[in-house]
Amino acid sequence: MKIQDSVVFVTGGSRGLGQALVAEVLARGAAKVYATARDPKTIASHPRVVPVRLEVTDPASVAAATADAQDVNLLINNAGATLGADFLKGDLEEVRHEFEINFFGPLHVTRALAPRLVANGGHLLNIHSVLSWYAAFGAYAASKAAIWSMTNTLRQELHPLGVGVTGLHVGWVDTDMASEWAPADAPRSDPADVARLAIDGVEAGQHEVLADERTRIVKSALAQDITTLYPHLADNV
Repeated sequence: MKIQDSVVFVTGGSRGLGQALVAEVLARGAAKVYATARDPKTIASHPRVVPVRLEVTDPASVAAATADAQDVNLLINNAGATLGADFLKGDLEEVRHEFEINFFGPLHVTRALAPRLVANGGHLLNIHSVLSWYAAFGAYAASKAAIWSMTNTLRQELHPLGVGVTGLHVGWVDTDMASEWAPADAPRSDPADVARLAIDGVEAGQHEVLADERTRIVKSALAQDITTLYPHLADNV
């Protein structure tokens, strides 16, 4: 699909990659962007941006946020968070909450807007992670693996209805999340560069966008022995 004259709905649009995605689609001529945040006052003002209050873990909030967005033809599920919940020792409620944010949140929004994407001849972009394929940070990686699987299923369900689906995989992006969780020496991608690659992928109808070298290396290793990614497992126990 072409972004020119499109109507876009972006979750988590007030900062980081979400803010960069809003800026990218505006630069490509989107007619309107519904940009969401828990506090819509944090969304940068722009004449073609409609700030929307949204808490993705709350179905009532999702219903309210999407009620007036009848004209959407591109949904970008970007909102996400990590709590670093550990499977063995972490708080089980934190594990559940990571899935509520990173898996069920996008699912709620997609279910609400999918009929509009079908009616308007639209496209879905889900933000994944290299951690969809590489286990780290406990429940966060598991939730990203889950949304990757969901995206692959949605792609098959929506394709015959004329809706394309793209998944973005990326390592550390230079955002607040990376500042809190990334190792100090970890390479970080510029949010603007990642947003450009993601929207290039949408316009080209790509199924997946691999936004950095680390992500490409990890995906290529999936066809190999598991110790390629986790060499410390080479010693049997």
